[in-house]
Amino acid sequence: MFVVGTAGHVDHGKSTLIQALTGIDPDRLLEEKSRGMTIELGFAWLTLPSGAEISIVDVPGHERFIKNMLMGAGGVDVALLIVAADEGVMPQTREHLAILDLLGIDTGLIVMTKKDLVDQDWLDLVTLEVQETLEGTSLENADVVAVSAENGEGLDEFRAALDKLITGLLSHRSTGNPRLPVDRSFTISGFGTVVTGTLADGSLKVGQEVEILPSGQRARIRSLQVHETSHDQVGPGTRLAVNLSGIGHSDIDRGDLLTTVGWLESSSAFDATFRVIPDAPRPVRHNHKVTLFAGTREIPATVRVLEGDQIAPGSSGWVQLRTTEKVPVVRGDSFVVRDTENTLGGGQVLEPNAPRRKRNDAETLSRLQTIASGSSEDVTFNALTDIEPATIAQLAGSAGTSADDIEAAISTLESEGRVKRLGSGNEFVISIGGWESLTGIAASTLSSFHKTYPLRQGMPLQDFRGQLKLKTPAFTAVSASLSAEEVIATDDATVRTPDHAPRLSSAQESEANEFMKLISADRYSPSTERPVDIEILQLLSDRGDVVRISGDIVYPTGAYEEMESKILGSGTDGQEITITNVREIFGTSRKYTLAVLEYMDSKDLTRRAGDSRFVR
Repeated sequence: MFVVGTAGHVDHGKSTLIQALTGIDPDRLLEEKSRGMTIELGFAWLTLPSGAEISIVDVPGHERFIKNMLMGAGGVDVALLIVAADEGVMPQTREHLAILDLLGIDTGLIVMTKKDLVDQDWLDLVTLEVQETLEGTSLENADVVAVSAENGEGLDEFRAALDKLITGLLSHRSTGNPRLPVDRSFTISGFGTVVTGTLADGSLKVGQEVEILPSGQRARIRSLQVHETSHDQVGPGTRLAVNLSGIGHSDIDRGDLLTTVGWLESSSAFDATFRVIPDAPRPVRHNHKVTLFAGTREIPATVRVLEGDQIAPGSSGWVQLRTTEKVPVVRGDSFVVRDTENTLGGGQVLEPNAPRRKRNDAETLSRLQTIASGSSEDVTFNALTDIEPATIAQLAGSAGTSADDIEAAISTLESEGRVKRLGSGNEFVISIGGWESLTGIAASTLSSFHKTYPLRQGMPLQDFRGQLKLKTPAFTAVSASLSAEEVIATDDATVRTPDHAPRLSSAQESEANEFMKLISADRYSPSTERPVDIEILQLLSDRGDVVRISGDIVYPTGAYEEMESKILGSGTDGQEITITNVREIFGTSRKYTLAVLEYMDSKDLTRRAGDSRFVR
């Protein structure tokens, strides 16, 4: 299925033409009907003579509603640029044409409406004006057809020309990752939340779990409808309505993206090619504040010009768009930017989730050129170096291609010795340079830790993860590979270099022995004096000589284990364990008794109920 979208100046007969063609009035709002002017997006559908079924998106023509027009232009396969024969090319004709050009929509028809109001000589003059306007745009080779929605003249020819265009289109590419930019979110009584949009890339099916970006909320597909007909599964390029469960319609806004879970991370900055339209009233300067339109999302953004200080009207360049809120985009997505009154330009996303780039830098510009025109391996490698270590799914989202294409590229890069896989299941990938850097950081981090704390068994795992700046799944994979290569050694709670073995000097050993004698003198009520270095005490704890019950109470391990065993024994068969009973068993004070019981609570050996405990 394909989507056809209208474009053109206000009152040039877009909605009237669609109604005459389909029998469906695309104007939904009472205000639209009373004013005779489209304000919001309208929708219709049609089966062509060849049997091909199309969806139609009708957009507002008035300059005040250009934002709504931009919401509807994304995802369009065929554009119908509507020009009224009695008025010819008007300001919004030019702006809408510029937007179609920026979005790369190069298949379309120019439809001259209101043919019945002019004679042939005038029609020929207007047709010539339109053809001159089209020169140098993506629609410069589009055919022109003239119609009258009032008397039906030319509608059959128009329908045939549209059918010819549709049957000549290639099927939509599927990357396996569906993306539905939401243009409406509402509630239907008895059904719940419904969203609509044009599906890009993969397919959606009933029962599937989906994620709403950028919020990250989850929902499940209850039903799918295309042209008021239910479907179990819908493929790319289809305009559809999705009935969702598990989420309220107020939690989904126009501009959100519905997709499958876990593969796409929304961006707050992305690199892009950028072109300023010839009719732009001014150049786009470095740090130019604009409104970004991507998919159905509208968001404030800043344009960072990466080469030079500005891009002049009619010129192109490299930019980085930085947004005030996150926006879910993939490589290859088209976008448009406007200021408060004018469309300035647009381009295509090169790299989502991009780090801040150095301006006027040869290496940066060379990298962007490689991403724009390089091989799939080069594109994948450059995407990897910005987000590594990464999964295949994450790379697919960043590179804007399928997981199969990424897997093939990674296999080639691996055979060339440019990347390696990480983790017990090879689920993460990293560049060789990235791995060498990460290995160096890991080794130097632990070396520094051991130098500062030579008597500790190792660095706490969470502290080590923080130093590597990795999220937990990636850290798990990296740790497994670092261990396999004997860069690190780990236990349940710490990490160390494989050759690290804490040893006490003879003086420290004497200090430790004296401390052990001190706390062993009164077995169940050890001294709380601390004539021992804190690092020595930590080592005694690490190697199991002592148990640190609280800040100032330390037991010889044998004494604590004896107390633990007897306390648990006193609570068999559901008997209460009380502070009084424990004090009587060991002849110790309330202070020690309470500390031991609270420690056992923390180990989930006992549970507290009022002043009593019970064995778990």
